[in-house]
Amino acid sequence: MASNDRPAREERARLRTYQARQEVHARKQRRRTRDNIIAVLGLVVVVALATGAQMFYFSGGPGAEPATTETPAPTPNPTPAEGENQGDVPSADIAEGRTWSGTLTLNDIPLGIELDGAAAPQAVSSEISLIQSGFYTGTSCHRLTTEGLWVLQCGDPTGDGTGGPGYSYGPVENVPADGLYPAGTIAMARGETQYSHGSQFFIVYEDTTLPGDTGGYSVIGRVTSGLEELRAGVIDAGTSDGVPDGAPAVPTTITSFTIG
Repeated sequence: MASNDRPAREERARLRTYQARQEVHARKQRRRTRDNIIAVLGLVVVVALATGAQMFYFSGGPGAEPATTETPAPTPNPTPAEGENQGDVPSADIAEGRTWSGTLTLNDIPLGIELDGAAAPQAVSSEISLIQSGFYTGTSCHRLTTEGLWVLQCGDPTGDGTGGPGYSYGPVENVPADGLYPAGTIAMARGETQYSHGSQFFIVYEDTTLPGDTGGYSVIGRVTSGLEELRAGVIDAGTSDGVPDGAPAVPTTITSFTIG
């Protein structure tokens, strides 16, 4: 009997060995599949985060000096290193620590403005220097946002959100502690770093809250008159292609900018 059982035992042993190998193979397959899924999910997360960051800086709130990207705007070329001014930045003493009054005319719509040289001395000094040199005359307002944040961005000599005055500066000044930029606020756009301010600025036409996790945006002053006329003549028409962040449907140019 023992000799007759031997082939059966050997067959059962071979079967158990085969089954064990199959189980090991199956476990490896399951592990490989799991690892592939984890890798794909990780890639998706990385891409999503990268896209989110790009969307913030490109469509940005107003910030970026475009050539960099601000809220609303692209990034300045090249993006200045954090903690470094680039180029011949006007002295912060120009603002004299006082309030400056003037008129910003867009498509022949005059906006009364005030710039606060005490609250944002470097940014206001730069603006005064650019205004008095005639830098802004003839430049366009290239960006209008109509959903989530409500701003008109101007001051780029290239007209596409990538230009500036040939210098950049920082850091940010006079940032609202609560992130609220009331209607009428005038603030500087910037790129990814706090040292990427240039010539681009934005006008808030409806109360807007902007994220402060990257430092916020330098408030330089406010519109004192003409905002409703600007809404009727430019903003209410929306963007040229109907998207919530794009060029104004009504081409908008700075026809004059005076300060004193």
